Amino acid sequence: MSKKKNSVYSNYSLLIGIILVLFILFICILSFIHIPYAPNEMNISERFIKPNSDREHLLGTDNFGRDILSRIMVGSRTVLLVSISSVIIGALIGITLGAISAQFKKVVGSSIMRIIDGLMAFPGILLALMLVTVVGRGIAGSIIAISIFMIPTFSRLVNSMMLDTESLLYIKAAKSYGSTNMQIFIKHFVPAMLPKLVTQFSSAVGTAVMIETSLSFLGLGIQPPNSSWGLMLSEARQFFLQYSYLAVAPGIAIIITVLGFNLIGDGLNDFLLKRRS
Repeated sequence: MSKKKNSVYSNYSLLIGIILVLFILFICILSFIHIPYAPNEMNISERFIKPNSDREHLLGTDNFGRDILSRIMVGSRTVLLVSISSVIIGALIGITLGAISAQFKKVVGSSIMRIIDGLMAFPGILLALMLVTVVGRGIAGSIIAISIFMIPTFSRLVNSMMLDTESLLYIKAAKSYGSTNMQIFIKHFVPAMLPKLVTQFSSAVGTAVMIETSLSFLGLGIQPPNSSWGLMLSEARQFFLQYSYLAVAPGIAIIITVLGFNLIGDGLNDFLLKRRS
């Protein structure tokens, strides 16, 4: 009975995660095709229109009379662009460094892993704040900062998996046949590591969304008047007691996106573990 329950839970977790992420992707794609209003267009005469009180503004308007639905839709582009691209960059660099440190264990490998350990010693959001302060604010600065934040996670994962896998017989057989390190890495290590890397990638995107929105909320990420969910939450703070709806839409959007990617990661992890057992 417990196995069946775990299997159902795993499938539902993955299914719900996919549905949530597809919903956000649909909003992002739709924003390139049609948005109700220009996201940065101000109209003081239409300030603080509440949701459902005006059919023209389904989610209402903010303190500048800007349409919240339009800003949510355009903000999805920024969130997905920064989060996915930063995880891809961080994963590629981290995988490369992890593979090099596993292949060359002495001076080069130990030096790389000591640097990685140093990065991991900092709390996550603190490291991101330090990095974005150095590299600069905006989309480019956020991508660079979050990419560097992601490097230690992937490098540690790849390093540990390669060290565990290199003692297996088929790896030793490939070395005895004269295969180069690059051939062994591509043909043997990559297929063995791919399931865990896919799971880690999905979970890392959810983490990147949280970091990007946190940086924007603190004024260190996306800069006004550009649309960002974290920035929308920050702007809603001073009006929250009177117009709480200003924070509801961006807050729900962040929750759906982070929850979706995390559920996909958890679902994939459970699914792949059950396939191995």
